[in-house]
Amino acid sequence: MTAPRSAAARPTAAVAPPAPAPAAPGRTLDFTLLAVAIAGVSMSAPLIAATAAPALAIAFWRNAMAVGVLSPVALWRHRAELRGMGRRALLLSVAAGVVLALHFGLWLPSLGMTSVATSTALVTTTPMWTTVILRLRGHRPPGLVWAGTSLAVVGVLILTGIDLSTDTRALAGDALALAAGMAAAGYMLLGSEVRRTASTTAYTFVCYSTTAVALLGACLVAGSSLGGYDGETWLKIAALTVVAQLLGHSLFNRVVRGLGPSTVSTAILLETPGAALIAAVWLGQTPPAAAYPALAVILAGLALVILADRRAEPGRARQAAAAEQPAAVPPDAG
Repeated sequence: MTAPRSAAARPTAAVAPPAPAPAAPGRTLDFTLLAVAIAGVSMSAPLIAATAAPALAIAFWRNAMAVGVLSPVALWRHRAELRGMGRRALLLSVAAGVVLALHFGLWLPSLGMTSVATSTALVTTTPMWTTVILRLRGHRPPGLVWAGTSLAVVGVLILTGIDLSTDTRALAGDALALAAGMAAAGYMLLGSEVRRTASTTAYTFVCYSTTAVALLGACLVAGSSLGGYDGETWLKIAALTVVAQLLGHSLFNRVVRGLGPSTVSTAILLETPGAALIAAVWLGQTPPAAAYPALAVILAGLALVILADRRAEPGRARQAAAAEQPAAVPPDAG
């Protein structure tokens, strides 16, 4: 008769090695797509400046056109992903769309109430608010994240300057721009949460649809003209949709799952010097002397945030492996 195998000889699932960390090529692709997204949103300000249409209407049309492009793909090829989103992911996607509309609705009017430099400096405090919100939610961002985001914001201030006025209207514009930066942080964090379980296409379709509806309501309330533009204006709005919305925001939504909200929101600060350099080439506007040192400071801050994320990655991998590891097989009784 064959002797029974000892407990030590029996294989158990409890001693399975932890899952390996994400492969380096995946992160390389994410950083490549992030660079494309930054280039896309950097075209936003020059295109808006060159487009003869109300700011809120431009914000509405860039989202509405993006929904038009995504609809055939989302409703035909990815309809199973839409059905499988789940109630929580769907509600969070709608919330992200409302917050994104709030961001546009607060920031664009601020440009006409305070200086462009001050508005830009205040709205790009997004990574600071992202880090604060993460801390309030119980996360403990490493000191390098705080240092990196602070340094990156300083880089933007070097480029734009900040001159808070005592004029009532200008102060109201400053407040709107600051609130827009907070809204952008909320949008980034909500998107990061949804992207844990939902695909990029499903999330962006629901988010942009919600944003378009909310901005349509804002346009109707504000009396912004939604039509009657010439062909060149429509062409610029279409270009804005492609480069800033589909290649910009959509790719941010794509990479935030792998890179995290702190890294992505800090990288978005590169939009400011990027827009200045694009305006110099396209619109003939000479970039300020501070553009290049500001770019270096922002990149240094981003490098610190990425370094902090790399250091935290092994710990996240161990936590994920522990969460997925099955319970140990108890020894036989008797």
